[in-house]
Amino acid sequence: MNTQTEKWIVVGHLNDIARRGSRCIKGPRFNIALFRTADDQIYAIEDKCPHKQGPLSQGIVHDGAVTCPLHNWVINLRTGQVVGEDEGQVRTLPVKLENGLILLNMGISLVRAA
Repeated sequence: MNTQTEKWIVVGHLNDIARRGSRCIKGPRFNIALFRTADDQIYAIEDKCPHKQGPLSQGIVHDGAVTCPLHNWVINLRTGQVVGEDEGQVRTLPVKLENGLILLNMGISLVRAA
């Protein structure tokens, strides 16, 4: 990604999200789910399951994935790919931690599928 498409904004603090928890924020084109894993990794994906559009931010976080609360589809948080026999993918967004702050890239990549 080049600097012309990077627009990092602070969307919260690491401690705003419980371990194995999530937070939903409104993006310019779709809702974004932020996830914190048990080992403090942060991921950002579109907050909509590809199956029945369930709110992934309300799912269960485990092993680098989230399970949709509607029909138990499992989504890999790093790739956005559905895990197992089901098929589909959600958008992933660039996210990083700096001094405990969660920064999300709100540049052009925001509208691109993973």
